[in-house]
Amino acid sequence: MSKIDWGENLELKIARLPDSPGCYLMKDADGVIIYVGKAVNLKNRVRSYFRDTAHTPKVAAMISHIADFDILLCESNLEALCLECNLIKEHQPYYNILLKDDKHYPYLRLDLKEMYPRLTLARRMEKDGARYFGPYIGATAVKQIIDAVRDVFPLRTCRKKFPLKNPVRPCINYDMGKCLAPCAGKCDEARYWDMMDGVLDFLSGNYGLVIDRLTARMNDAAGRMEYEKAAAIRDKIRDVRGLMERQIAIRTDRSEQDIIALARDGLDAMAQVIYVRGGRMLGGDHFILPREGGEDEADTLASFLTQYYSEGSLIPRHVLVQCLPEGQREPLEQWLRQMKGGAVTLLTPQRGEKHDLVLLAEKNARDALDKRNAKAAVREERTSGAAANLGKLLGMDRFPRRIEGYDISNTQGAQSVGSMVVFIDGEPAKKEYRQFRIRTVEGANDFASLNEVLDRRFRHGLEELRERTEQGLPAAGGKFSDLPDLILIDGGPQQLRFARQALLDLGVPEGQVAMFGLAERLEEIFVPDREEPIVLDHRTPELQLVQRIRDEAHRTAITHHRALRGKAMVHSALDDIPGIGPARRRALLKRFGSLKALKAATMDELLQVRGMTRPAAEAIAAWQRQ
Repeated sequence: MSKIDWGENLELKIARLPDSPGCYLMKDADGVIIYVGKAVNLKNRVRSYFRDTAHTPKVAAMISHIADFDILLCESNLEALCLECNLIKEHQPYYNILLKDDKHYPYLRLDLKEMYPRLTLARRMEKDGARYFGPYIGATAVKQIIDAVRDVFPLRTCRKKFPLKNPVRPCINYDMGKCLAPCAGKCDEARYWDMMDGVLDFLSGNYGLVIDRLTARMNDAAGRMEYEKAAAIRDKIRDVRGLMERQIAIRTDRSEQDIIALARDGLDAMAQVIYVRGGRMLGGDHFILPREGGEDEADTLASFLTQYYSEGSLIPRHVLVQCLPEGQREPLEQWLRQMKGGAVTLLTPQRGEKHDLVLLAEKNARDALDKRNAKAAVREERTSGAAANLGKLLGMDRFPRRIEGYDISNTQGAQSVGSMVVFIDGEPAKKEYRQFRIRTVEGANDFASLNEVLDRRFRHGLEELRERTEQGLPAAGGKFSDLPDLILIDGGPQQLRFARQALLDLGVPEGQVAMFGLAERLEEIFVPDREEPIVLDHRTPELQLVQRIRDEAHRTAITHHRALRGKAMVHSALDDIPGIGPARRRALLKRFGSLKALKAATMDELLQVRGMTRPAAEAIAAWQRQ
């Protein structure tokens, strides 16, 4: 097998790679870092990329873009691991695992260093000495927890900094029995901290005390025949018990674990994290890992683990992982301890209850991946797949990548506008939308208006395309230069005829841009030079795509027309006077109060208005004489 020639510069770097732990940064021809990796031995690891051997599809794609690389030496594998995480965060390389989903499940936070701690919501766990509880899956669960705590334990909710110099008047929460009012001196620290013991028990998973207290209050209200109040407390008990039931008890000890597993389909991978807190399974989350389906499972999980926990996620006492690369468990465990600032155990269980939990996580990952793929297949069917089938139905010999839809809107010929919406690969590209004010057509003439819009769109597009071609620039990127493959006209054969003529008048060759019309009454598709319309079943993705384009063009045109009509309704006669802008207009109306009084103003009175100049005053005088 012949040796690949990587060029003198790269060959020299490859030959001088050291036997040392460290990080390597792969770069493309533009010097952009496309991959960051770590290695116990840089010589062996980096050289493996440049051997003429089989690679996974992702690595092969990355190698094809490598033009250079840099290395950073480290003293230990742990140091290399920490450096790799920092470099990935900083450079966001294309071929690394990047957790782009910025969704952070909420925690409840208690700062026990405060004199009178309050319960707050936090999206990230910080190393600030406070106690964090969670994560909670969804806002509803958090609201139920907070409501249950505050119904039983009257914690303060204000942001006052204690100790206060002087007591203040208590707020309404004190009158409602939902705060002990330490701000007013109604409660000392000892009493408040006695209550805090119950709060900490509840948030740690001991719901019994809360249920008992709510039950006692419900019975007391029922005994006093306050049935509405008793019913409200009963509902609260039901909510708390429902929250408890949704948390599947898996152990009798108070374990704190994250279980991480992976599922792959040859193209992408799905990582699943299951949270166990206080011996209860609180829920989980999954993360799609594009292009990782063909990579080594252990390497992918190790990369995911470092990315996941470097984003500030709560690191539990125990982390169970499906598998890890050989020799990587100890440095990863050390890194987790460093990030947490406390003890962490990293395990890859092979049997027993912990292994069953890993299998459960793997099952959830597989289910999430299957659902994602099914959803992607449906989306493809309704977008690019529908566009491809539509092109075939219309007799096109190429895929209609860019479809443009046009519509006209006016009110009895006034404020006439045209809209152009763009769908690329079957999906709306809203940055490409354009609106047109009709300039040459008088009255409500949709045919001529459509002809004008298409004439202007293609006149600008062809000129811009010529300029970009001369400059060596691609068509995509200009305002109009990316010409459509297919045009949808909202209307029947007559509208289609006028639209087609606009392109022919500009010299656009027949058939270069395909075109069709959609008649709204029966949803019939009309094609040039074909007498009989195409009628599609309303359930077909092709017709649904056409309807979405037509409706979007209609909506955009109406929205633009209404905006212009609304602006015209508030148009002032002063807007037509040369030299009178918004500031002078406001000053004139403030000084004279009405147009009638302004009409009667003298030149001297006009010149006394703040910001008025003689030319502007003379322009107003000319308007007065009209």
